[in-house]
Amino acid sequence: MTTLYVSHPSALDHAMPAGHPECPDRIRAVERVLEDERFAGLVRGLAPLADPSVATLVHPVPYVQALIEAAPREGFVQIDGDTLLSPGTIEAALRGVGGAVHAVDAVMKGECRNAFVAMRPPGHHAERMQAMGFCVFNHAAIAARHARETHGATRVALVDWDVHHGNGSQDIFWDDASVLYASTHEMPLYPGTGAASERGNHDTIVNVPLRAGDGSERFREVFEAGILRRLEAFAPDLIVISAGFDAHRLDPLAHIQLDEADFGWATRRVMEVAEKHAGGRVVSVLEGGYSLKGLGLSVSAHMDALMGR
Repeated sequence: MTTLYVSHPSALDHAMPAGHPECPDRIRAVERVLEDERFAGLVRGLAPLADPSVATLVHPVPYVQALIEAAPREGFVQIDGDTLLSPGTIEAALRGVGGAVHAVDAVMKGECRNAFVAMRPPGHHAERMQAMGFCVFNHAAIAARHARETHGATRVALVDWDVHHGNGSQDIFWDDASVLYASTHEMPLYPGTGAASERGNHDTIVNVPLRAGDGSERFREVFEAGILRRLEAFAPDLIVISAGFDAHRLDPLAHIQLDEADFGWATRRVMEVAEKHAGGRVVSVLEGGYSLKGLGLSVSAHMDALMGR
């Protein structure tokens, strides 16, 4: 089972003010873990720089152009209360897009079984016309749309287990019957969306909220009953994972209290559905995870699962 790992040094150049949780050390934590000899079998690739037009698969042209034009030559430009642009942001974000699209190409062409893309800034809060929640371009959503537009996938599932609801992905796919967006997340919590009643225009939005302190047993229960059941029924051609690891018990921004083993378990369960319906095709895209130790442990468990261990 060949697993592709995609990243790029530009992810470190998306600078944030001191103390900001979405910091370059997140990528360093991932890289340190993947230096372990048990990950020697990974196929490693650099995220290519996407043309800005690729982002317009899910974002309107004026939005993409406005962000590029707003990028500073020095210092920061504030987009909202916690989302900023620095001189390195646009390249990092476009390489995040390029990495996600490259991973989809490799998986859909059979060059690898599955893939993990570790870039920052994350993406799942970015709506069609609004950057927010640390996010600029929605890489996972672009990956899903690219699979349909370029590779002819008729049904793509986007599974999101970041502890914060992926309002951006929900916004983008609200009226798209070809994409199942399925999220489990803590609620109430930022961004305030993700109620079970939010189902989209084609009943292809699935929200399974958790409460603070629910923990591993409850997470696995709702993931089985709420996410995997719908995933099976949808029978996707490709599964994209918005892989946020901020539900880990060490994370400072949430309170679900999961362990890294839960992310390994969830990865394997998603892979089982992919084996049955999608030829094993899975593309995972890094989202949140703000405890460096928790992020490293969780990525390690996630990658073990992707590699078939």
